[in-house]
Amino acid sequence: MEINPVKTEADYEAVLQEIDALFDAEPDTPEGDRLEVLLALVKAFEDKHWPLDVPDAVDAIKFRMETRGLTQSDLAKLLGSRSRASEILSRKRALTIEQAYRLHLEWNIPAESLLVPSPTE
Repeated sequence: MEINPVKTEADYEAVLQEIDALFDAEPDTPEGDRLEVLLALVKAFEDKHWPLDVPDAVDAIKFRMETRGLTQSDLAKLLGSRSRASEILSRKRALTIEQAYRLHLEWNIPAESLLVPSPTE
């Protein structure tokens, strides 16, 4: 199995075509193993050339609220205070580590997003 690094856009496109051809390969077969390696190469190339920015804490909270139909009142219940929820959403107060942990556990917000400081307004 010859595999080469993905260094250019042309390499990337060629690997995507091969992945498409191997997409239905069974795991633990030579084709499945090749697919797994090619997917790792593509991920590495994409991470290097098109990194995704992690949202800050407030953006992550607002996104979760929007996608789950949650309200500021729901956030206040979780944090224990309406005023605290308001201050956090308006970027006037940062999350404490305990609040971030609660949001991670209860609302399943990635911890890395909750630890990104929000710019103050």
